[in-house]
Amino acid sequence: MKHGLLIDMDGVIYSGETLIEGADKFIKRLLDDNIPFTFMTNNSQRTRLETVRKLKRLGIEVTEDHVYTSAMATGKFLGDQSPSGTTAYVLGEGGLLTSLHENGVTLVDSDPEFVVLGEGRNFTLEMVQRAVDMILGGAKFITTNRDPSPKKPGWNNLGIAATTAMIEEATGRKAFVTGKPSPVMMRSARKYLGLETAETTVIGDTMETDIQGGVQMGYKTILVLSGIAIKENLSHYAFKPDVVVGSVDKIRFPLKWW
Repeated sequence: MKHGLLIDMDGVIYSGETLIEGADKFIKRLLDDNIPFTFMTNNSQRTRLETVRKLKRLGIEVTEDHVYTSAMATGKFLGDQSPSGTTAYVLGEGGLLTSLHENGVTLVDSDPEFVVLGEGRNFTLEMVQRAVDMILGGAKFITTNRDPSPKKPGWNNLGIAATTAMIEEATGRKAFVTGKPSPVMMRSARKYLGLETAETTVIGDTMETDIQGGVQMGYKTILVLSGIAIKENLSHYAFKPDVVVGSVDKIRFPLKWW
């Protein structure tokens, strides 16, 4: 039986613009051993090419085929829901716009079937108000993820969770979330790799997204402590990862369930 990995990025492979020690060697080991993997990221702003270029700057050489984003999951979801095509008003940037276009979604400025929200710094409060009016007029509301702001001084992005909450409050409508830990993304990323449930392992640094999503889907899970998660807080959760390690360079193959 083959096995593969769905690997989170920020907090697992890098922290901001700094490579996490040993992450480059870990990825090289996967490539050398022909272990299927994809970087599964909730960031819908970057295109796959931009992600690959960032990884290259950090010393990791992969291809666009090794990247699966919430933008891709969102585009595939809308394409599957509306095989004959649909329309969307989008608050988002490159990666999301590209994926929607590739899945046959027409981007419009009026009377859309969907309002789709992703990360971005280029949309204005006026555009948000327009989106609110569209949802109140009957458009369906989708957000690529609900990742929170890191709540650090100087952070230059409001955070998609905050923008989503603002629109939800203004419309009284809850967003449908396509990114982690939604089954929409967890399942589509697995299928992207051609894996079955029993063949899939998730590696992440966040209990509320990577690990929760993996547990809910029946995947094996590995939590790394190089990002957000704090070991002393793990007992607060009703679910737990299969393995906890300090960082990806501490993972040894084959894993005990392989």
